[in-house]
Amino acid sequence: MSRGGSGTDGMNIPSSSSLARTLSPLIAGDVRDDPYTRHLYSSDASMYAIEPLAVAFPRDEGDVQALVAACGELEVPVLPRGAGTSLAGQTVGRAVIVDFSRHMNKILEIGGRTARVQPGVVQDQLNRAAGRHGLMFGPDTSTSNRATIGGMIGNNSAGSHSVLYGSTIDHVQALRVVLADASMPDLATDARLSDAVAGILGGLDLTGFPRFWRHSGGYRLDLAARDLPSVDLTKLITGSEGTLAVVTEATVGLVERPRAKAIAVGHFTATPAAIAATADALSFGAASVELMDKAILDLSRQRVDYAGLGDILEGDPEALLFVEFFGDDPAEVADRVDKLAATWRSGGHGYHTLKAVTAQQQAAVLKVRKAGLGLLMASSVGSRRPLAFVEDTAVPPERLLPYVTEFAGILDRHGLRAGFYGHCSVGCLHIRPFVDLRAPGEIGTMRTVAEEIAELAARHGGVNSSEHGDGLARSEFNRRLFGDSIYEAMRQVKRVFDPRGRLNPGKIVDAPPMTDHLRDPAAPEPPPLRTTLSFAAGGMHAAADRCMNVGVCRKDDSGVMCPSYMATREEEHSTRGRANALVKALSSPDPGKALGDDRLHGILDLCLECKACQSECPLGVDMAALKSEFLHQYQQEHGVPLRSRLFGAIRTLNRLGSATAPLSNWLAGAVRGPLGLSRRRPLPRFRRDNLVRWHARRPPAAGREVILLADSFTTYSEPGIGRAAVELLERAGYRVRLAAEGCCGRASISKGLLDRARAMAGSMVERLSRSDAPIVGLEPSCLLTLRDEYAALLPGDPRVAAVAARARLVPELLTEAIDDGSLALGDALSGRSILLHAHCHEKAVTGTAATRALLSRIPGAEVAEIDAGCCGMAGSFGFEAEHYDLSMKIGALRLFPAIAASSPGTLLAATGVSCRQQIAHGAGRTARHPVELVHWAAGRP
Repeated sequence: MSRGGSGTDGMNIPSSSSLARTLSPLIAGDVRDDPYTRHLYSSDASMYAIEPLAVAFPRDEGDVQALVAACGELEVPVLPRGAGTSLAGQTVGRAVIVDFSRHMNKILEIGGRTARVQPGVVQDQLNRAAGRHGLMFGPDTSTSNRATIGGMIGNNSAGSHSVLYGSTIDHVQALRVVLADASMPDLATDARLSDAVAGILGGLDLTGFPRFWRHSGGYRLDLAARDLPSVDLTKLITGSEGTLAVVTEATVGLVERPRAKAIAVGHFTATPAAIAATADALSFGAASVELMDKAILDLSRQRVDYAGLGDILEGDPEALLFVEFFGDDPAEVADRVDKLAATWRSGGHGYHTLKAVTAQQQAAVLKVRKAGLGLLMASSVGSRRPLAFVEDTAVPPERLLPYVTEFAGILDRHGLRAGFYGHCSVGCLHIRPFVDLRAPGEIGTMRTVAEEIAELAARHGGVNSSEHGDGLARSEFNRRLFGDSIYEAMRQVKRVFDPRGRLNPGKIVDAPPMTDHLRDPAAPEPPPLRTTLSFAAGGMHAAADRCMNVGVCRKDDSGVMCPSYMATREEEHSTRGRANALVKALSSPDPGKALGDDRLHGILDLCLECKACQSECPLGVDMAALKSEFLHQYQQEHGVPLRSRLFGAIRTLNRLGSATAPLSNWLAGAVRGPLGLSRRRPLPRFRRDNLVRWHARRPPAAGREVILLADSFTTYSEPGIGRAAVELLERAGYRVRLAAEGCCGRASISKGLLDRARAMAGSMVERLSRSDAPIVGLEPSCLLTLRDEYAALLPGDPRVAAVAARARLVPELLTEAIDDGSLALGDALSGRSILLHAHCHEKAVTGTAATRALLSRIPGAEVAEIDAGCCGMAGSFGFEAEHYDLSMKIGALRLFPAIAASSPGTLLAATGVSCRQQIAHGAGRTARHPVELVHWAAGRP
């Protein structure tokens, strides 16, 4: 095996294409070898990149066995992979990557206090199923919404509550595995393996093995040797990063879900002071003690989706300590919060303790606490990023304060800064120094710091890897940390399981230097590309390269991002996949030509441009803008399809349709087939009595002027919503002027018609700048275009910022009017339940607080917002024949079931025209704009 760590040096490896042709007929799943697929799987959430030979997507255990057998005959390495969120480079290598997340993601059985699962099952998926039995999987990672159980077994993952539940290795009861020779032994009874391992461990001096329990580095020889001559082989395989066996099924233990929770959030003037307060928290039986320093806290305050925490903090703390208590009685856990607060107060620890005892109070706290990694990554500037090379050390909690003090001194000495967050309860802080690996001398600095920190952790009785594994970042240090005899025993164990070194070679033992295979230094310098949209420094390439592969876009049970991934479970249809694909194209010698590639078009085609990645992606990767620019560039080579031209001119079409209704409604149905529109999707109906005509007949009102953006949909298809808004605004003391000339350009932007969109934006800004009156809108996608895309379409135009500052959604003004007494509502909806589904753009750009606030002002109404993600319609996307099935599948993931679960008398509110169309078609229910419900409550049904 080579020191290069790829596992292929000197081998007669077949070409990727011939390898895929050989492997594909052997399995029911598929094998891909195209350049884009190999590029997407060349990296994970670490700082490393190695292009694989091919990527396989097995459907079952038989596929896995066939793949391993064939690769063995071909002398090709195999690398198992889950979500690809490994932080140390475990899941990259010159091998056939086996992606378990797409198909092998089934929960096979839950019984008693155990679960039997396939390796691609996501932790939150298991917890949802186990929760119906009052159970959960104990090791709760911060990446629980995308981390797979197979990946957790590979890394021996832990989490914030490991002080109670330990690590994954403490919960794995049995494994089904495929060995390198394609055999599938029964690990509980296989004498060949256990005798061979017992022979290695017998007489081995393990006194040099780290004593600290929270340990995920190397092979766990200490646990395997506990009952010699009997050997528990699952303890060796757990944490082995796929280097000993390929796991195809796992039986894991479950723990009882706590019946009651309470959280104390201590406010401190310094990070050391927060760490010093940990002992008090542990003395009261804390389930977790989590630190967040000011660097990360300040980042959370800049994000719409984390604003809830900033609203409830006291002052401007330098550090927060989140202490969680579990129990059976809400009063008992709340009492422990009170006692801890009193103890901290009497001991001079901190200046304030926030108590979160209700579910609503805890939601904002827990959300931001789990987001430390993503928030820190978001502060990257260019190629200076917070890198994971010393972030997994851990020491006994009583040694944490002096350890962190010395750690900070090492960083200061080398001129590095870092954010501090993590698990004080178990002595593990995730400290990520900001490093620019392209800058001269920075690689050497990184290596020196890694060596010093590893020695520092050992000196304090700690470990170099505590929950994120060794991978490429830390494996090199294992001989030095474990000593020659233990390290050689690990190498012998590797040979017992994998004599020819075919399973994820170069990890844990016989690893390359940690400075090999670094992604950023090896990446080519991107050539210049002229774009129509204005991106920040670094242009379109830098905008895509913001992605650091943390994989939040792979979640499937909450939020909006990424709808098409949730429906397909395809890496290339995640925000991460699309961003990495664009980086590949934009790094090519001729990026303009590369953006005309049909394979790349297929990768970006299923992006719904929901904008959720703007807010939900920790790094704010704006895939909607990137797709628009891509389409613009792609169409320079291929031309603009007729359908795109028509949708881009939606305002003209709607105006003509309204003028010629009802004939136009018949004609639209007749031509949708030739235009590639689904015949299964009902088309919106043009209204002859449109908003412009209605408003022109009204006598002028008195009061303050407000400009209502008369969007193409409200004006010509749903004028009743516009009428309701006008009447409410007038009753609130406004004089409404319609901005009914021209289009905001939203549809043209989505179709990549950026030259046309820029002209539309310029005209709209010119008209809106003639007044300084507030600008309000009903359709979020249109109104928020003024606040979002216009800055990229018209950079340098000072009027854009002024217009954006005046642009608000109608619910904001109406809520203010209700609160100041200008608008009165009656009790017509008293006792009614209202279920709100907000438009994706609203969620991403402004959040839904204003709309929720407006509905909550309706006397006697009960308002709830459903976390139903994207409706799947996305403007024209759901009308297009090739996208119809996916559109409906996205709606059926969470939106349709949530509506079906509501009572028939529940009123449905949806802020987007597309959302209302999808709800009517897919759920068979009528959803109204929130303004219509307020109009009803105001006595104007």
